[in-house]
Amino acid sequence: MAAPVSEPRAVRTVVKVGSSLVTNDGRGLDLAAISRWAGQVAALRAAGRQVLLVSSGAIAEGMQRLGWTRRPQQVHELQAAAAVGQMGLAQAYETCFGALGVRTAQILLTHADLADRARYLNARSTLLSLLQLGVVPVINENDTVVTDEIKFGDNDTLGALVTNLIEADLLVILTDQAGLFDADPRIVPTAQLIARGQAGDPRLEEYAGGAGSAIGRGGMLSKILAAKRAARSGAATIIASGREPDVLVRLAKGESIGTYLEASVPKLAARKQWLADHLQTKGRIVMDAGAIAALCDQGKSLLPIGVIEVQGVFARGDVVSCVDAAGLERARGLVNYSSTEARLIARRPSSEIAQVLGFIEEAELIHRDNLVLL
Repeated sequence: MAAPVSEPRAVRTVVKVGSSLVTNDGRGLDLAAISRWAGQVAALRAAGRQVLLVSSGAIAEGMQRLGWTRRPQQVHELQAAAAVGQMGLAQAYETCFGALGVRTAQILLTHADLADRARYLNARSTLLSLLQLGVVPVINENDTVVTDEIKFGDNDTLGALVTNLIEADLLVILTDQAGLFDADPRIVPTAQLIARGQAGDPRLEEYAGGAGSAIGRGGMLSKILAAKRAARSGAATIIASGREPDVLVRLAKGESIGTYLEASVPKLAARKQWLADHLQTKGRIVMDAGAIAALCDQGKSLLPIGVIEVQGVFARGDVVSCVDAAGLERARGLVNYSSTEARLIARRPSSEIAQVLGFIEEAELIHRDNLVLL
């Protein structure tokens, strides 16, 4: 059965490209390869898909520019290589996409950016705005400022975090392997490709091997774990060989390539469950009857004009409870304004936010995408 990449729901896709697919065996960037990736992404965009690219390669390019033949072990040297190489990586993508008339943006993230709620919302808003503008975000881990992520992190995990962040439909992890096998095909010639499975199945982790190449840090296990993480927000994952000609275009047409791992929880349900069950609230927002009806009956966002009272102290990006006049919690969500700001704009229409605060983050106090009914 073909991996259902071409389903209408698979509109927003995160594509992760490993170091081995954008470098000359670790000796600097392969501009011809990057040009091919740009061409395939451009083809997907022309077909109506939104694509975000998570690309490795900065450290490998930095090593080339610095004349290093072996990946260093010292964190500060890795950071230096990443800083030098990121210049070349961004330039390469800009040049290759620019030749096709496609605009790109460089986004550098750390795990901390997605753990902090305010930075989470800022990153989400930026990425979604770029997609609406028709820009292809090229995302990499900010290796120049992190430490543990360089030693233990990988862009497979980053790809999954970005998938959850922008609620993508599909995560495509491209590697130098054909997909997941039931044994290491480099050791067991009779190993069979797992064409389809369910993300989070413990057997998949048993099948996965160890570390990857000397240049890249991710192995098959990191890809299986990334698929498991992406599934929490309802996204499917495909692990496929980036050596396959036009692999992204062929996947988009529904061709079965590599390993397709489906999510067992629908996307919307997964996000709402995350908001409802796994976050502690920092404050309370008391809503009027009109706001409650808008949220519960019409599926709308919470606007400042529907707020009677703001209780507690919270910051932008914190999780707050939305209660009725009797104190019954009706919803909770990620708030776009601090408690101080929320008190100032309560009972006011969204058109007055900028006048009252001197700026505007969002028209909604809590957007419906960041809100769950209880």
